Amino acid sequence: MYQKILVPVDGSSTSERGLEEAIRLGSLTHGRLRLLHVVDELSLALAMDAYSGYAGDWMNTLRQEGRRILEDAKARVIAAGLEAETVLYDNAEGRVHDLTIDDAKKWPADVIVIGTHGRRGIGRMVLGSNAEHVLRLSPAPVLLVRATEPAATTKLDERDGSPLRVHLPTGALAIE
Repeated sequence: MYQKILVPVDGSSTSERGLEEAIRLGSLTHGRLRLLHVVDELSLALAMDAYSGYAGDWMNTLRQEGRRILEDAKARVIAAGLEAETVLYDNAEGRVHDLTIDDAKKWPADVIVIGTHGRRGIGRMVLGSNAEHVLRLSPAPVLLVRATEPAATTKLDERDGSPLRVHLPTGALAIE
């Protein structure tokens, strides 16, 4: 039962939560993990923004970062006493969810453990949901691990003094 656990990782805190659950599951079932990373357009866009003055080979930089993410995740799995292997894909080979599903079929995975932001509404429409696509199309059971709720603080609306709930996950403000 759940001996082959496929875990897509991207280095985000959400992905880290998925990896933590996969390690817990693997510890219970004495399973092994396959860690998958896809270098995709979002990675490229974020890197271009972060390194706006850098004029180097973007894809090579992203591949190196992908290898680092995989090696860090693998070290965590091994430290927990489990076996792990890694695989790195470029999105030129397909979309993130398609590559995850294809890998789950080829390996073949007993379960896929994936972190999800749990976005709704406009955020989901704009950013899409790889987790949702994997859930719908997966040949294996899927364990979705929700991100922790962002810290909330109460602020007062300057116009009328009423309380606002402001989420501060990564510096972006979302006012309800």
